[in-house]
Amino acid sequence: MTNTEHAAHFHRMARTSPRYRWWRPMLVGLIAAGLYVVFLLALSVVIGVIAVVSSPASGDEDLEAGPLGSLFADGGELPDMSDPTTAAFLLFSVVLMLPAVMLAMRLVGARPTGSLSSVTGQLRWGWLGRCLGFAAVSYAVGTALSIGLSVLQGEQSRVSIDASTVGWMMVVVVLLVPLQATAEEYVFRGYLMQMIGGWIRHPAFAILLPVPLFVLGHDYGPLGMLDVGLFAVIAGWITWRTGGLEAAIALHVVNNCVILALGAVGLADPNATDSTISGLVVTTVTSVLFCVIVTRAADSGNVQRTAPVRRAPLTELCERATA
Repeated sequence: MTNTEHAAHFHRMARTSPRYRWWRPMLVGLIAAGLYVVFLLALSVVIGVIAVVSSPASGDEDLEAGPLGSLFADGGELPDMSDPTTAAFLLFSVVLMLPAVMLAMRLVGARPTGSLSSVTGQLRWGWLGRCLGFAAVSYAVGTALSIGLSVLQGEQSRVSIDASTVGWMMVVVVLLVPLQATAEEYVFRGYLMQMIGGWIRHPAFAILLPVPLFVLGHDYGPLGMLDVGLFAVIAGWITWRTGGLEAAIALHVVNNCVILALGAVGLADPNATDSTISGLVVTTVTSVLFCVIVTRAADSGNVQRTAPVRRAPLTELCERATA
């Protein structure tokens, strides 16, 4: 008698490992959190050294006047994301989540880290490239819609900028935003979805339960939280639907690149902490358009949605149990 074959959707990939135990994903999370704290402390030391070197004189006022001044500002002010140096450090602090999770998985040895990427056990680079193109088209439509709504409503979208920082901000956007967005997807749509999916079979739980954590990670107002929550649900669904993180990574990367690039040239406010009704409309239209394009392309291109899982027949299992 031959082995019987079953299929596992993306959120059930943790279950494909013969070493799976219900507590292993939690152990990975605890170790990853500890590693992330260590990485952040190391980054903080680097920030402090750079701040002191760039502002040799003593005193808090000198630190606030330096290139990392917005990180040391008092009064509860948020760091200035229009400043290239500050933006680079904040984005890099998010990037550190990715090595923390990957290293934790290797230390625990629960399963190959590639299973976080897709049902094929690796990141599908060709499919990722196509999804980036689909996201670019979707956001071109969304940006045009946003500009149109601003004109109709008579809104002033231009904000003041420092022309000397535009080039450096674009460098930060190109080099760090893709890594930052990818790190968040591996944590929230990769690790958390698969942890929950290992416990609960229905994909709705794996898609929806990580959403509050993702939303709380963004210090926005009510409409901004709703906007982020909508994005998280769509990213989770498209991950499940296509069997991997590639589509969600593409959507996230293009979204963040567009926001910060427009902010760099004064067409958007990179420090905005809330959204608007028109902003929610644009987000919805852009995301739905992206999902329609991606799902059609995935279906026509036979993009793999599930991982084959071979299981021994009942008789073989009984022999192993009695051996």
